[in-house]
Amino acid sequence: MGYPLITTCPVCSQKLKITKLQCHHCHTTIENDFDLSSWASLTPEQLHFIGIFLKSRGNIKEVEKELGISYPTVRGKLNDVVAALGYTEKKEVKSKTEEKHVITMLENGEITADEALRLLKDE
Repeated sequence: MGYPLITTCPVCSQKLKITKLQCHHCHTTIENDFDLSSWASLTPEQLHFIGIFLKSRGNIKEVEKELGISYPTVRGKLNDVVAALGYTEKKEVKSKTEEKHVITMLENGEITADEALRLLKDE
């Protein structure tokens, strides 16, 4: 039984490099410096979130229901994953539909005024 892959050094917290690969069938061993995918650096919680997000085909309402969290929390988790993968966020102009959704959530008491402002400013 294998152990979960760790990507940072437990001593100094620097990024680890894969240096050895081995076939479990014939025991062939290959040694070199191998780079990890950026996906390997995601936390188990982030990977779980991405699994739910993909299963829901990106439908944020379904993600909200599945995880029992609010729209702002889903957006925050998604932004965290995007940042962890090293993608820079592009500031996009909010669509009228997104603005209306935020206003509706505020009117329904689902989010606070501060959360609404943060979502509208996309901080």
